[in-house]
Amino acid sequence: MSLPTLYISHGSPMMAIEDSPARRFLLQLGKTLPRPQAILVASAHWESPAGLEVSLAPHPKTIHDFGGFPQALFEIQYPAPGAPDIAARAAELLQQEGFAVKRSTTRGLDHGAWVPLRLMYPEADIPVAQVSLHHGGAPAAHERMGKALARLRDDGVLIIGSGSFTHNLYELSGSSSNTDVPSWVSDFEQWMHARLQKNDRTALLDYRKQAPFAERNHPTEEHLLPLFVAMGAAGDAAKAQRLHSSHEYGVLAMDTYAFS
Repeated sequence: MSLPTLYISHGSPMMAIEDSPARRFLLQLGKTLPRPQAILVASAHWESPAGLEVSLAPHPKTIHDFGGFPQALFEIQYPAPGAPDIAARAAELLQQEGFAVKRSTTRGLDHGAWVPLRLMYPEADIPVAQVSLHHGGAPAAHERMGKALARLRDDGVLIIGSGSFTHNLYELSGSSSNTDVPSWVSDFEQWMHARLQKNDRTALLDYRKQAPFAERNHPTEEHLLPLFVAMGAAGDAAKAQRLHSSHEYGVLAMDTYAFS
């Protein structure tokens, strides 16, 4: 049986060390899934300007791609083995679908990958590879990217899109962890959820024009594009199930979805 695909909101790097509803959810999520043979992550924090890129690193380093956070975060390591064979297969599948793909032997795991994986699989004993997003690529291109990767699921690969269901860091100023959720966040979140429940892909791929407050919630798209990778990898008829919903600082929706 193929594994589901996941879209995970990874939030702030502080989720690695601070308690929150989303952190508590991720600490249990790995226990509820069949154990994967390997994991392939499409993270908001790796975008390639010329097509796509995959990491074939046999021992990916833990990338601390942030600043201004406590030293404890920079000391965290997630020493999972790489999955170069899976990454190479992913590159082949993407090329077969017409994508230009580069291969890296040194790219490590950014915090969009290692923060949620460290909570889900703390033993760091499942091989992990990453695939980039296409910088400037449309949602439809990322759905097609996911479709190209779908066959990996039959080999026991868990495909994860890691981003944030809403992501406007400009609106964080003055917010605290218990700030009320503004209507421009909840309206967008509810619109997306309704279309995901109906598998209305036409509307979802056009969310930028159709969803309320789309640009305010996503001034840039990189944190929502992993959703379309996960959706595409599950197949056209896949059903979306919201596994978790919470908010941080009022404006960061931390929804997680499974597609199966």
